[in-house]
Amino acid sequence: MTGHDIIVIGASAGGVEALRNLVRTLPRKIPAALFVVLHIPADSPSHLPEILSRAGTLPALHPADNTAIAPGQIYVALPDHHLMIERGYVRIVRGPKENRHRPAVDPLFRSAARAYRQRVVGVILSGGLDDGTAGLLAIKRCGGVSVVQSPQDAVYPQMPQSALNNVQIDYCLPVEKISQLLQRLAYEAVEEEPSSEIPVSLEKEVRSAEMKNNPSNENDLVGKTSAYSCPECGGVLREIQDGNLLRFRCRVGHAFSVESVLAEQSEALDKALWVALRTLEEKVELLRRLAGQASGQGKQWLAQSFAGKLAEAERHANLLQKLLTEAELESNVRESTERANSFISGTTQNFESDSKK
Repeated sequence: MTGHDIIVIGASAGGVEALRNLVRTLPRKIPAALFVVLHIPADSPSHLPEILSRAGTLPALHPADNTAIAPGQIYVALPDHHLMIERGYVRIVRGPKENRHRPAVDPLFRSAARAYRQRVVGVILSGGLDDGTAGLLAIKRCGGVSVVQSPQDAVYPQMPQSALNNVQIDYCLPVEKISQLLQRLAYEAVEEEPSSEIPVSLEKEVRSAEMKNNPSNENDLVGKTSAYSCPECGGVLREIQDGNLLRFRCRVGHAFSVESVLAEQSEALDKALWVALRTLEEKVELLRRLAGQASGQGKQWLAQSFAGKLAEAERHANLLQKLLTEAELESNVRESTERANSFISGTTQNFESDSKK
């Protein structure tokens, strides 16, 4: 009878040190394979396999697609690719981003739950926002074990805390004790129930991450249509009520938690404001030139008209610059969004009014 031999681990900010501490004391002959997703930029090289190999006795590598799973090995997600699990081997896929990341934690956790059910241990370490929460919920529903780093022990406690808030957690421990727990669980006998059915929604979401579903077929999609658009592609988001956890996924597969949607909207708003400021500054420069040109031609009435518009544009630019430099968009999204939307609406009306003159 096998033990908990599939250990999937997700981390983000502060995760490198947590991962090093986790693998440092794991024995070389542990009868389990470890799979690691750490959020990294798509265009950055990953040295995590070398770091983890030096930290302990277990070898770590970036696997190729369809690499066979072997015990005593750490498989690390490549940049810009999801790491996923099939029965007996790993998959490396460049599927749609989830929670604004590729690689993301949720696709790994869901695929492990589908393939190995009760044999899976899911571990959430230090990180921001909440990637991994939905995947850990899938592991629990399939009979696996849920583990989170104690938020007090994490450099960034948001990911562990989100899991604690939304999933029935079996163990909440400091990293050093998680390492001891994994060693014990690897030898703890697991009674598999291969005849139990996998939730249909889980199967659909795994296939979506693998790009194996048919977006034009409503039966391949999960959730119900919402009023929101996908921050990644602009398509309609479908709303998924996953227990107490509200999530979204678009037709082509981009997936978001509520926190991820809000974070993406904040970034989009910030970008829009900087574009608006650039446009206003260009307008100021053009009006200043036109006012000077009209004055030089002796057309004082036209110069005064341009000067009035110039003063108004400068006032708007100063207000917008102040909003960008002083508003705390992250800590007060609602207030800043309302102020920004109101301001953009007003300046848009001014632009339209000017264009008609």
